[in-house]
Formats: sequence, C-alpha cells, structure tokens
Amino acid sequence: MKRWSWLTSVVVLLAWTALPAAEETAQMRRLPLKVYRDKMKAGWLGQMAGVAFGAPTEFKWKGQIIPEDKTPKWNPNTINGSFGQDDLYVEMTFLRTLEVHGLDVSIRQAGIDFANSGYALWHANAAGRDNLRRGIAPPDSGHPQFNKHADDIDYQIEADFSGLVAPGLPNVVIELGEKFGRLMNYGDGLYAGQFIGAMYAEAFFETDPVKIVQAGLRAIPEGSQYAECIRDVLKWYQEDPDNWEKTWQRVDDKYQKDPNYRRFSCDKRAFNIDAKINGAYVVIGLLYGKRDPMNSMIISCRCGQDSDCNPSSTAGVLFTTIGFDALPATFKEKLDESRYWSHTEYNFPKLIAACEKVARQAVAKAGGRVEKDADGEEVFVI
Repeated sequence: MKRWSWLTSVVVLLAWTALPAAEETAQMRRLPLKVYRDKMKAGWLGQMAGVAFGAPTEFKWKGQIIPEDKTPKWNPNTINGSFGQDDLYVEMTFLRTLEVHGLDVSIRQAGIDFANSGYALWHANAAGRDNLRRGIAPPDSGHPQFNKHADDIDYQIEADFSGLVAPGLPNVVIELGEKFGRLMNYGDGLYAGQFIGAMYAEAFFETDPVKIVQAGLRAIPEGSQYAECIRDVLKWYQEDPDNWEKTWQRVDDKYQKDPNYRRFSCDKRAFNIDAKINGAYVVIGLLYGKRDPMNSMIISCRCGQDSDCNPSSTAGVLFTTIGFDALPATFKEKLDESRYWSHTEYNFPKLIAACEKVARQAVAKAGGRVEKDADGEEVFVI
C-alpha cells in the first residue's frame, strides 16, 4: 500500500511539472518571421491604398452616403499618392521614436519628439502639439480640460503602427496607446486607436473580420461609448449581413443625430470627426467588404465623413490578413519603394526594417522569443 502511494505521488508530481510546458504549447503562437514581414508590409500598403483612394472625397459627404458615381476610381499609380498624407507620416514620427529610443521610451520623450515635429496638423493633433509646446506635459496635453478635440479621430488614424509592431500582442498595443495616444487624445479618442491597433495585432493570426473586430473590442473598456458603437455595428451586421447601407443609417441615427453620443464632439453640425462614428465606418467596410480588398475600401469610403482615413484603416487591417505577396498586383505593381514619406526618414524598405526592429523588442518584452525552425528560418514564438 505504501509502495502504491509513493508511485502515485511520483506520477502526480511528474504530471504537475509537465503542466507549464503543456500550457505554453497551448497558449503560445508561432509566426515565421518571413510571414510577419509579408503581413506587416501588406498592412502598410493597405493604409497607403486606402488613404490615397479616398483622398478626393475627404469630408465632402457629411451625414450622407457617397453616390456610386462619385466614388473614386482606382488605378495602380494611385498608391503613390500616399507619400504626402499626414495619416501616414504622423504615425511614422511615433515609430521613429521607438526605433531610436526603444520600446521602453518614456511618454516624456514621445512628447518631445512630437512637439519638435515640423508638419502642419489639425484638430486633436494640433491641439495636443500646441499644448506640448506651451509646457502642458503628456498625458494632460490630450486631456479634455486642455484639448477640446480629445475625442477626435486623430490617434485612431495613427495607431496602425502599434499593431504592426506587436503581432498577437494586444497588451503592447494598449501600452503604446498610453504613450503616444495620450499626446493628443483621451477617452474614446484614445480607445479608438487601441481598438485599431489590436485589430492589426490579431490580423497576423486571424482572417475572419468578425473575430478581428471582437479582438479589438477586448483591448478597450467595455463601458465606453466607443465600444458600444462597435458592438452596435457587429450586431447590426449580424442582423443584416448583406445591407451595409441599412447599417450605415442606423449608425447615423444614433452616432450622428443623437446628442448623447456627441457630447464631446468638437463640432455639433453635420461635420463629424469624432472617433466613434468614423470607427464605425472602418468596421462597416471590414465586415461588409467580405474580405475583398477593393470592395472593402469602397464601402468604407462611401460611408463619408473622414473618407480617406477610414478606408485606410479598413484596408490596412484587411491587407494584413492577406499578406503582401497574395495581394492583387494592382495595389503594388507601381509602388515607388525609393520614395520617402514627407517629413520622415522612411521609404518603404526602411519603414519595414524599422518595424521589424521594434517588433523583435515587443516579442521579447512580452515574454516571447525568436527560434529557428528545421530549415534555419526565424520564428516568433509569442
């Protein structure tokens, strides 16, 4: 009897010591580095495509669906219209801060780098940078007490980088939002960027738009109006999965016309740069586009308001799920990889290299590692 008890104890002990390894196997995700690069490149290309495509329509349709015959037409040269777009070069300021100072950079240094930027800005970005230059330090620079644009779209359109350097790591995305998003935004304006970044982070491993949106929601406070807005779009999509215009109308009725959802809008008229409604338009394109790159951009653009930034976010997330090599040639065949973005140190190859450098830090900081597979290829274990 004693011998049996001793053997039983040994078996239990061995099983117990094996648990951490088993749990690690169940919880860890593997991402070959070449797949990471391919998807990260696609994420940037999607942003470029969406913003350049929608640029002619920006804020020309407010509280209206853009008519089909007024929708821009894509041609392969359109992609190079993105190099002067603030939607891209502002977030590259944040990426540069990470590249130079590392992932543990302080919010103070992030604020210094943003304050020293030389490009023109608007809304929350302009107010936040003005505050920084006047000595209002972050995170107060984005607080509504000092910044009447705190709920505007700004960090939502600049947070793409945070997910592209943090594959499968939403907590890193959240932390980056606390450093960079609070320079100019607060509350829903901050959560908007963390939501977008978390969708990118999940897009390295997931292709189902519904699951990607749900992953984004897990990164922000459940009780926020922004989360409520995105949950509404998901619900309305599930009720009418083939009628995006009906969902657009329901969004407009609640998030455009109901003053309870525009309490912190910087403008209470038809013009609406609030993060909530524009985030809804990003998700409408992602869901109703049915994973078709062009159709997703068109739907998001036709929703109106910030109709270049929104298809940029939609396409960025979607293209990440697809990967650069698998994208239709029309989006990449005319890409000028030697051209630099305005006000930056980056052309396309240098941008990709900077993201990989930061991503390696992010994986290590989150407790992951880089391994080599049987062929000697590097793999992120996350």
